[in-house]
Amino acid sequence: MAQELPQRAQVVIIGGGVIGTSVAYHLTELGWTDVLLIEQGELSCGTTWHAAGLVGQLRASENGTRLVQYSTGLYERLEAETGLATGFKRCGGVTVARTHDRMIQLQRTAASAEAFGLECELISPAEAQERYPVMQVDDLVGAIWLPGDGKVNPTDLTLALAKGARLRGAKIAEHVRVLDVLVDAGVVTGVRTDQGDVQADIVVNCAGQWAKAIGAMCGVTVPLHSSEHFYVVTDPFEGVHRDYPVLRDPDGFTYFKEEVGGLVVGGFEPVAKPWVAPDQIPYPFEFQLLDEDWDHFSILMENAILRIPVLEQTGIRKFYNGPESFTPDNQFILGESPEIKNFFVGAGFNSVGIASAGGAGKALAEWIVEGEPTMDLVGVDIRRFAKFNGNNQWLRARVGEILGLHYSVPWPNREFDSARPFRRSPVHQVLADRGACFGSRMGWERPNFFAPAGTPAAIEYSWGKQNWLPWLTEEARATRDAVAVYDETSFSKYLVVGPDAEAALQWLCTADVAVPIGRAVYTGMLNSHGTYEADITVTRIAKDEFLLVSSAASTERDKSHLRRRMPVGLNANVVDVTSAYAVFGVMGPKSRELLQRLSRADFSDEAFAFSTSQEIDLGYATVRATRITYVGELGYELYVPSEFAVGVYEDLMQAGAELGVRNAGYYLLEALRLEKGYRAFGRELTPDYNPAEAGLLFACKLKSDIPFLGREAVEAARAAGVGRKLVSITVDDADAVMWGGELLRRDGVGVGLVTSAAWGPTLGSSVGLAYLRRPDGQVVDPQWLASGEYQVNIGGRFHSVTVHQRAPFDPSGERIRGNYQIADNN
Repeated sequence: MAQELPQRAQVVIIGGGVIGTSVAYHLTELGWTDVLLIEQGELSCGTTWHAAGLVGQLRASENGTRLVQYSTGLYERLEAETGLATGFKRCGGVTVARTHDRMIQLQRTAASAEAFGLECELISPAEAQERYPVMQVDDLVGAIWLPGDGKVNPTDLTLALAKGARLRGAKIAEHVRVLDVLVDAGVVTGVRTDQGDVQADIVVNCAGQWAKAIGAMCGVTVPLHSSEHFYVVTDPFEGVHRDYPVLRDPDGFTYFKEEVGGLVVGGFEPVAKPWVAPDQIPYPFEFQLLDEDWDHFSILMENAILRIPVLEQTGIRKFYNGPESFTPDNQFILGESPEIKNFFVGAGFNSVGIASAGGAGKALAEWIVEGEPTMDLVGVDIRRFAKFNGNNQWLRARVGEILGLHYSVPWPNREFDSARPFRRSPVHQVLADRGACFGSRMGWERPNFFAPAGTPAAIEYSWGKQNWLPWLTEEARATRDAVAVYDETSFSKYLVVGPDAEAALQWLCTADVAVPIGRAVYTGMLNSHGTYEADITVTRIAKDEFLLVSSAASTERDKSHLRRRMPVGLNANVVDVTSAYAVFGVMGPKSRELLQRLSRADFSDEAFAFSTSQEIDLGYATVRATRITYVGELGYELYVPSEFAVGVYEDLMQAGAELGVRNAGYYLLEALRLEKGYRAFGRELTPDYNPAEAGLLFACKLKSDIPFLGREAVEAARAAGVGRKLVSITVDDADAVMWGGELLRRDGVGVGLVTSAAWGPTLGSSVGLAYLRRPDGQVVDPQWLASGEYQVNIGGRFHSVTVHQRAPFDPSGERIRGNYQIADNN
C-alpha cells in the first residue's frame, strides 16, 4: 500500500536493512526523532535477510572490537525494549587451526583479546572437539574458544531495530524508490522518490549493494562491488543441538552454525565470483537469490566434509547464493562524504554487517549528531578512498580477491595481488628494472625493497624474519653510512593559497606557521576534542602560498578536513598537487655531497639549515629541495615536476655511484622512522590520541596566545596529566620479530598494544612504538614507565623488552644536523 511521504525530515535514511535501521534507532536514541527511513522494497529484503547471522566479537583493531561488543549487548536487550525477539544467542565460537602458521595467528588473536578485555582461551584439538563433538580433529594443531561469540536472526534483528526507532518517533516508508539525491551549492537538500520529493538537512546512504549507485546520483564515490556469496542449510542430524557454538575452520575456508537441528555451512572461497556491476543490479530485487553453483561451492563442501564427516551422508535443505557488496580493502565504509556536505554513508560491510550493525549504526549516528566522529574510525572512513577507486572494472577485479581474504592467513605486510599495478610514479618502470618489489598504498605502486639482480622481487610471507630482510639491511647501511634514494612520490601534496592562507593554517595547525618564506614546520591538525586528524609538514613558499605534505593514504581526508574546518569567510583555497610532483628522499651522511655534485646551490648549514626549503637547480631541472628527514639522517626531500622526474633520478644515481648510492624502499623507511621514534598518522596519531599522550606538545603553539582548533582540549589534557603515554620499545631477543598489534605486559599485567613495529637494522632488534596505560587509571609518569619489567607477546611467546622514553637511535638528533663523529646509537 502506498504511503504518504512527509514533505521534509531532518534526516532521510536510504535503505531498510540492518545498517539503515540501526542508524535510525541510534539517531532517535540520541534525541533526533524527525527521521524518515525509505526502503525500496520491504525491510531486510536486499542483503540482510540472507546473511548467515554470525556475531564474532574479536576484530583486528580495538575500536572494531568495541563496535561489535556493543552490538552484542544491544542485541541482547532489544527484545525487552521492543517486544520483538532478535534470535540472538551467546553460543560461543570455536576457531581451529590446521597449520603452525594459522596457530600463530590464533595465538596473536588471543593476545589481542586479552588487551581488549575479551574472554578468549587457547585450547587443544581435543578440547575443541569436546565443545563440537561432530567435528573430527585429527589434522588440527590447536584452536581458540571465544565464549562471548553468538548468532542472531538478521531479519528479526532488523525488525526489532526498526520498531525501536518507530517507538521514538521515526517514520519508515517501504516500497518507496529513491530516484535522485538533491544538492544545492555542494550541500545535500533532500531526495527525489517515485512518490515525490522529501527535503532534508541530512541524507544517509545505507543502501547496501545499491549504495554505489545512490552515491553516484550526487557525485559521491562509494567504492563497492557485489560478489556471489554461498552457503547451504543441511537437514537435521544427530548430535547437533541449538546451543552448538559457531565453528570456523579458516584453513578450510568454512564456517558452521546450528540451524533447526542441522547446520548452516558457508565460507569464503579463495577466489570469489563477482556479480553484476553496481549500476546494473536488477530492479526489483527483493528477497531474491541467484542461481545455484555447486561447482564453485565444491571447495567449501569438500572442506566441510573433511571437518564434519557426517555431512557426506546428510541431505541439503537449501542452497543460498545471495550477492553481497565488498569494498576494495575489506573494511566497511562509514562517514560524511568529502564531495557533498551532510551526505553520509554506511555501506560495504564485507559479510560482517550483522555483527557490526549495532556498533556501526551507533558510531555513524554519533558522527551525524556531533558533527565529527566520537572515536577513531580512520580505518573505515569513506575519505580513505578517491574518485578513481569507483571504477567498476577495477572494483570487479579486486572483489574476487577480497572475499577470500576473510579466511586467508592475515600475514603481516600482506599486499593485494589483484587490480594492480594501478597508480605509478614516473620512475616506476626504472625502479622495477632495478629489482623493486612494490607494495600498494592509496593505489600507488611503491617500492617496498629492492632485490639483488637475478633474485625474484617478491615477498615470502611468514610470521618471523622474511626473505627481504638481508636486502633491507644493505639499504639501511647505505642510508646510515653513505646515501640512499627513496621514491616518495606517493606523498600527498597540497597548496593552500590566498590572502588568508596564513590565518586559515594558524587555526587548523597546532604549530605556528607564521614563519619566513622557505621555512618548513612539522605540525598536527586536530579536531575539537584535541585529538589527531592529520600530521603534516607545512612549508611557506610565498607570502600567500603554503605547501602541505602528508601521508599517501590521507589525501581525501586531509582535503576534506582543511576545507570543512577552515574558518568561514577566509579567502584561502586548497589545491591538490599530489600528481604534479614526484618526490625523492635523498638521505644519508653523503646526501649533501651528492646534491652538491649536481647543483650550484649552497648546501652548507649556514645557507641551507634544517627545516628550510629552497628552489634549486639540479642538473637540467629546477626542483624544490627541503632539508628534512623521516629516517633520522642528514637528508633532503626533492619535489620534482613529474616530467623531470626520470632525468633527476638518473642524475642522482649516476652522480652518486662513487658515493655508494643505493635505492631504498618503504620497508626501510618504516624501520628507520621507528628507530627514531617518529610517529605516523593512522597508527600512533589518530582521533583517539592527543599531543600530550603522543609526546608532541613541542609541536603545539601553547606558549603563544594564538588559538587553534582543539587548543582548549590539549591544554586540559596537559594540565590533567596523561593516562597513557607513547614510548619506544626494543625486543631483547634479536630473533624475535614484532609486526605491530602485539600485547605488552608490565609486571605480568597487560598495559598496551604495539602500534607500529619493524625489524630495526641499525639496532639489530625489533623496534616499535606503543601506548602504555596504567591498570589503576592513574597518570603515567616517567618514574612509573622506568620502574617496571616489560614483556611482549609475539606469537604466543613472551619476550623481554626495553622501554625507551627517548628515541632508541641517536636520541639527541646529532646525525640530523650532519654531526657524524658520534656513536651510532645509545
